[in-house]
Amino acid sequence: MSKKLILFFKGVVDIIPLSIPVIPFGIILGTIGVELGFGPLETFATSFVIFGGASQLVFVQLFSGGASLLITITSTFVVNSRHLLYGASFSEHLKNLSIRWKILLSYLITDQSYAVSNIYFEKNKNDKLKYYYLLGSGFFLWFIWQIATLIGIFLGSIVPDKLGLVFAMPLTFIALLVNYLRKINHLIIILISGCLSILLFNAPLKSYIILSSLISLSLAFLIILKKKKEVEK
Repeated sequence: MSKKLILFFKGVVDIIPLSIPVIPFGIILGTIGVELGFGPLETFATSFVIFGGASQLVFVQLFSGGASLLITITSTFVVNSRHLLYGASFSEHLKNLSIRWKILLSYLITDQSYAVSNIYFEKNKNDKLKYYYLLGSGFFLWFIWQIATLIGIFLGSIVPDKLGLVFAMPLTFIALLVNYLRKINHLIIILISGCLSILLFNAPLKSYIILSSLISLSLAFLIILKKKKEVEK
């Protein structure tokens, strides 16, 4: 077996534990999409095009609620804006790839695939084929997410409420967040983001989400730039 396939399947294996909570989350999304008036094809299209659980929920809820297209798109972008930070973090590792590879990998990056790939990238900085690890982890999660969404669309209505699937989304993010509480820089960004969302809660048009996210992301970006400059010295 070639090294590319080995790295691909290693990414698949490593992301399996983080993929388990994604299944009920996808089922919830499929169910909610249909309940809010979206057709099966439209609901599935959100998983295929947006491919971001939290941002998809925001999109279907705002769009079905009659929010303007500008507010819907902006809010969806803000929820997924953390991916800008992911991209900045991976830029050093993927800078030599072609634009086609960068587009494909950026589409497949999720919280889970970033979490496992970032650890692998840091341990294997000199491996020129390490992006196949990200390809494997990202593709596997993408596949699971599409299947889970389809299950939610067609079978979600028969899932009993007592299973408590509504807790799948916050549990997924908590599981990912705990690992980053070990680093002081990450903890600072998390605390600043939380405090800003409270301080700016009364901002016009409920823009506190956008403002707190943008300020926190800007600070995180500056920290990354500072670290890069220290490494280059």
